[in-house]
Amino acid sequence: MATDMEVLQNGKAAAVNGCCKKGPGYASPLAAMDGPKESLIYVTCIYTGMGRGKPDYLATVDVDPKSPSYSKVIHRLPMPYEGDELHHSGWNSCSSCYGDPSAARRYLVLPSLVSGRIYAIDTQKDPKAPSLYKVVQPDDVIKKTGLAFPHTAHCLASGEIMLSCLGDKDGNAEGNGFLLLDSDFNVKGRWEKPGHSPLFGYDFWYQPRHNTMISSTWGAPSAFTKGFNLQDVADGHYGRHLHVYTWPGGELKQTLDLGNTGLLPLEVRFLHNPSEAIGYVGCALTSNMVRFFKNPDGSWGHEVAISVKPVKVQNWILPEMPGLITDFLISLDDRFLYLANWLHGDIRQYNIEDPANPKLTGQVFVGGVFQKGNAVLAEAEDGSTYQVDVPEVQGHRLRGGPQMIQLSLDGKRLYATNSLFSTWDRQFYPEMVEKGGHMLQIDVDSEKGGLAINPRFFVDFGAEPDGPSLAHEMRYPGGDCTSDIWI
Repeated sequence: MATDMEVLQNGKAAAVNGCCKKGPGYASPLAAMDGPKESLIYVTCIYTGMGRGKPDYLATVDVDPKSPSYSKVIHRLPMPYEGDELHHSGWNSCSSCYGDPSAARRYLVLPSLVSGRIYAIDTQKDPKAPSLYKVVQPDDVIKKTGLAFPHTAHCLASGEIMLSCLGDKDGNAEGNGFLLLDSDFNVKGRWEKPGHSPLFGYDFWYQPRHNTMISSTWGAPSAFTKGFNLQDVADGHYGRHLHVYTWPGGELKQTLDLGNTGLLPLEVRFLHNPSEAIGYVGCALTSNMVRFFKNPDGSWGHEVAISVKPVKVQNWILPEMPGLITDFLISLDDRFLYLANWLHGDIRQYNIEDPANPKLTGQVFVGGVFQKGNAVLAEAEDGSTYQVDVPEVQGHRLRGGPQMIQLSLDGKRLYATNSLFSTWDRQFYPEMVEKGGHMLQIDVDSEKGGLAINPRFFVDFGAEPDGPSLAHEMRYPGGDCTSDIWI
């Protein structure tokens, strides 16, 4: 295996010569930072649950500041069915296939969280106007694996595609597991060994040099698809565990109970450096970032690294409001961690050069429940009330709160959408469901730290031709820091 320095040097050479000459992606995370600046971004857009009678679609957004269509949707690819709830997305090939000239980052994989369909979208024929390549029908997946409710898709070095599935066809959490598709999106079977499926599933990330994959736990689809009910947490329908598997063996070797400080652990990321045995998971309900790490004896431990305090509020469903960390990511150089508090309405930047002691270096409010103009008031420690002043962008009042985030390869631009899941959107931000979502761009100080809203950039999904839609995950044609894994 090449040393990290050799990989870095080879990666820089590949970046100079153009990425993908030796296969998709880049030789190292630092080489990816020298990749071309993003000019397009793909966004999953949802009509499911909005009563519009329209299928979900994939939007292509122009993010080139020099383009006359900058900050505009330039193409929409509707899915052939209604009721999908497009959610997360991934690639058929990524930097884990670097060095394989037969592989290409061509197909964007779109799992449908509600219907169970999985779409393969061809982005190579015309990157500005992707086209539908193939549909994996849920009946085929259920018949061969028993799995349903697909969520996260990651490409593997083998050329296969792996997806986490959150339950069985009836929404039972006991039915979750991991689906394998071959390189042409045929169902191969389940990845994990028989009897090694945990109670809940959600996201996952693998770190091959440590022969480890770690998955997180949202909840039972039968519970979360109906909206959030605190009683469901008390009744055990939501998770609080991380599951540690052998990679690529698929054996569940350890379960980490995060306890009451780790309720609803969602997105999970290792540091990008493939030699590191450290990562984080965002625990939504308790609003803690939990750091996990490999112990000297080979077992895995965990500790709370960042804690977002709940805010006392008036005129809300509870007397205290959690931040609700729904997404986070790590810059490719492993220097900064970014998180989104969907209910509080802020995006935060932390320096994690000391992974055990993150330091807050940037914060910007881009919405939230207690922003000015809403009925909810926040309470300060002295009992006085306040609301957050959120600026308008291009004359638009910011709706909802920041949910999915995506960082440019060079770490200088952060993009944010505001839809979580249509049922939850309707519950917590009904105005957003009525008027549609939007997409923002945050300027990042990647040297000293700092965040600022870019006033030139605003994508209004409330002005779509078929009516307001909700925007969720974002992907660049050349890959990004939340889909690429290095080996």
